Amino acid sequence: MSEGFDDLLAANKRYSISFPHGFDGIAHQGVLIITCMDSRLEPLEMFGLRVGEAKVLRTPGGRVTPAALAGCVLGAYKLNVSRILVVPHTRCAAAAMDDAGVRASILESAGVDVGDFVFGADPDQIGRLRDDVELLRNHELLAGRCDVGGFLYDVDTGLVEQTY
Repeated sequence: MSEGFDDLLAANKRYSISFPHGFDGIAHQGVLIITCMDSRLEPLEMFGLRVGEAKVLRTPGGRVTPAALAGCVLGAYKLNVSRILVVPHTRCAAAAMDDAGVRASILESAGVDVGDFVFGADPDQIGRLRDDVELLRNHELLAGRCDVGGFLYDVDTGLVEQTY
């Protein structure tokens, strides 16, 4: 076992003392949020939601990946999800360059050739958001079952703007 996690395990013990037990695992507000893995984002708080009210999926850039799509379908059929929000954000590293740029940056900074690894980076952030929203709106397992919206979160103001 690695000791590199001791601080986090100690914090978890403190957390567990006041942990609200008894949640059933469904999204009580019918909300599923797909957003970026960036630690500046607090998905529940930015929409005034609390634990147990929404499902949150995080991907690089807030993209609808195959795993995120699977989460949406599962949420829609098993977890009370009726509204899906796709929420990338301003000043996102995954929107600063394309995959080739990310691979070159890793090679330059770390000396590691990641080959043709796919990160999903794309500087056309708004175009990708539109495509992801359309994918969900038109997906045979989600169309007519969930409202889908595309939003952009501003990391400098905390405001969310609906784009699609």
